[in-house]
Amino acid sequence: MTKTGLFFGSFNPIHIGHLAIASYMMEYSDLQELWFVVSPQNPLKEKKTLLADYDRLELTQRAIEDDDRFDVSDIEFRMPRPSYTIDTLTYLSEKHPSREFVLIMGSDGLKHFHRWKHADLLEQRYHRLVYPRPGMTREMIKKQKNITLMDAPLMEISSSFIRQAISDGKDMRHFLPPKTYSYIREMHFYEK
Repeated sequence: MTKTGLFFGSFNPIHIGHLAIASYMMEYSDLQELWFVVSPQNPLKEKKTLLADYDRLELTQRAIEDDDRFDVSDIEFRMPRPSYTIDTLTYLSEKHPSREFVLIMGSDGLKHFHRWKHADLLEQRYHRLVYPRPGMTREMIKKQKNITLMDAPLMEISSSFIRQAISDGKDMRHFLPPKTYSYIREMHFYEK
């Protein structure tokens, strides 16, 4: 079986922090490949700053196109909304029986993991590789089952910081993959 990591996110926009985490997961775990799953509108996120689904997909594809360890999936664009992780994983597991899917998530997501749809089933069926985020302690993480806490560097860069900086006219070229940055500039995304 091919061990495939699934890195879900709005990627609004994808930035060097996302790529550093993905690269760390590939190099320090037994994953054989990693898919960036671009998620549609999250009901918990503000819509006014969210680019259209296919623009975020394009930004993500441009970011990873030179790295054959990575792929991009738009599977959730074609699923009922709101999209739930358990539904996506169930669908992908049925469609790709030769792959073992592993969920990649930040430790901040563990705080409310018990409120996810069928969290108990997710915890039972799918291993989770967890990277550190500010505010989570190892004790909180140890309460979870079927996870591996990765000793990845703490990434404090955020998409919201980048969006605001671009809106303020700041040069963010070194925070974004070059092809992603070029496309954002060309399309005037996030500008006032």
